[in-house]
Amino acid sequence: MENLSEQEIVRRGKLEKYKELGIDPFGQKYDVTHHSTEIKEAYKGKSHEELEALNINVKVAGRIMFIRKMGKASFFSIQDKMGKIQIYIRKDDVGEDMYNLFKLADIGDIVGIEGTVMVTQTGEITVRCKEYTHLVKALRPLPEKFHGLQDVEERYRRRYLDLIMNEDAKRVAIQRPKIIRAMQEYFDNEGFIEVETPVLQNIQGGATARPFITHHNALDANFYLRIATELHLKRLLVGGLERVYEIGRIFRNEGMDKTHNPEFTTVELYQAYGDLSSMMELNEGVIRYAAKKVIGKTIFKNPFTTIENPEEMTVENGGLIDISKPFRRVTMCELIKEATGVDFKNNNYTLEEAIAIAKEHKVPVEPHFTVGHIINAFFEEYCEHTLIQPTFLMGHPIEISPLTKKDPNDPRFVQRFELFIGGKEFSNAYTELNDPIDQRERFEEQMKEKAKGNDEANEMDVDFCESLEYGMPPAGGIGIGVDRLIIFLTESTTIRDVILFPQMKTR
Repeated sequence: MENLSEQEIVRRGKLEKYKELGIDPFGQKYDVTHHSTEIKEAYKGKSHEELEALNINVKVAGRIMFIRKMGKASFFSIQDKMGKIQIYIRKDDVGEDMYNLFKLADIGDIVGIEGTVMVTQTGEITVRCKEYTHLVKALRPLPEKFHGLQDVEERYRRRYLDLIMNEDAKRVAIQRPKIIRAMQEYFDNEGFIEVETPVLQNIQGGATARPFITHHNALDANFYLRIATELHLKRLLVGGLERVYEIGRIFRNEGMDKTHNPEFTTVELYQAYGDLSSMMELNEGVIRYAAKKVIGKTIFKNPFTTIENPEEMTVENGGLIDISKPFRRVTMCELIKEATGVDFKNNNYTLEEAIAIAKEHKVPVEPHFTVGHIINAFFEEYCEHTLIQPTFLMGHPIEISPLTKKDPNDPRFVQRFELFIGGKEFSNAYTELNDPIDQRERFEEQMKEKAKGNDEANEMDVDFCESLEYGMPPAGGIGIGVDRLIIFLTESTTIRDVILFPQMKTR
C-alpha cells in the first residue's frame, strides 16, 4: 500500500466502525429536497420565532467543510453545488446513536441532513438536524491552501479539488453552460438551425492551422481532427438550410498559453443572403444578450490588463471594457498608417519594396510572405495589442483570407472582419466566397504555399469546390471563440480557468 499520512490511516480505521454499525461507508441514494443558497435566500431576514412557527422541513446533502464539536451539541457546515449552509446538531434532538455516528465524521465527508430551518443568535440561516445520514467517507483530507499560487498547475490537473476548495472555479463551471445556452437561444430566435458536422475529416481545410493527424484502421487512411467546421456548414447552405450554426470542439496542434488550448470550442454560423454587416449585427447582439442574461451587466474587467488594482480600472485606461456602445469599425491599413505612417492602402508596393519597409520597421518576414502577409505582420507587430475596447477590424489582405470574397473596390483585400477585445481576437467573419472558379484558384495558391513549407495551408477540397458549382447563395459567415468569450464574461484570466480539463504537461 502507498505511504499513508497519519490522517489517512485514522480515516481508513473508521471504515470498520461504520461497517459494525451496519452502515455502508460509501453510501446510498439520498432524496435531496433543497439546496443551500435557495434556503438562505428564501428565509433571510426571518426571525427565530417566525421560522419556528413556519416549521420548514428540508433535506440537504453535501460535503462537510467545517466542524465545531461542543460536547452534546455541535455546529458544522456542508457545501453543495450552490454553496454552503450551517447545520446545528444536538444529541437531545437526534439521539445518542445518531450523535455518535456524527462524531465519526471528518472534514470532507459527504452527508445528508434532514431538519428544520432556523436562525442563530448571530443571524445565520441554519438547518437544525433531526436526522443525520452518513453517505461517503473521504479517505484523504482536503488540502488547506489548494488555490494558492504555488499550486496553480495542480488546480487544473486536479479540477475536482479546485471545484471543492475554490468558489470562483465552481462559479465559472456553472456560468459556462449558461452562456453557451444563451448563445443558442439568441441564434435560434434569429431563425438559425443548430447542426452537427464530422470531427474526423479526410482533408485539412476551413482554416489555416496545424492539425492533429490520426489513422482510420477500417479505411487504412490518415484523417485529421477538424481545425474548423466551415466547409461542411457551407455545404448545408448549398443544400438549402439557409441559416446554420454549430457549437463544437476544434483541434489545433499548436502552442498553449493564456488564450490557447489545443482542444477548444467555437461557434461557426452561416447566413444565406447575408454579408459582413449581417455578421457584425449578430456578433454584437449575441455578446450583449449572453452578458445581460447570464451576468447581468455590460461593463467587464479586461481579462488581459496589467492593471492589478481594481479601483484603478476604468474604460478610459483599458482596465474595463464596455460592450454597451456600438463597436468601433476600422481597417488594418488605417491602423498601420496611424501607428507607423506606412500607407499600404494607397501605395501599391512591390514585394521588394514591402520587404525593405518591413526591415526598416523591424517587422519579421518569412520566405513564403507576399505583400499581404507583410501587411498582416505589420498589424500584429504594431496594432493588435492596442485594440482594447470592442473593435471590428476590416480590410484584410487576400493572401491571409483564402475563403473570403474579394473587396469589389480593391481586389488586394477581402470582405472580412475580426472582432478584437482586450487586444485579443474573439471572432472572425467573412462575406463568404461562393465563386467556385475563384475558390479553386485560391486552393491552388494554398497548395503552392504548402509546398514551400507552410504546414498551416489548406489542402485542395475537390468535393467542396464541386458543391459550389451547384450554387451556394451569397452569405455571411462568422466563427466566435467560445472559450475566450467565456474568459471575458466570467472575468477570468486564462483559458484554463474556463475549460474544466485543459491539456497539461505530464507531471
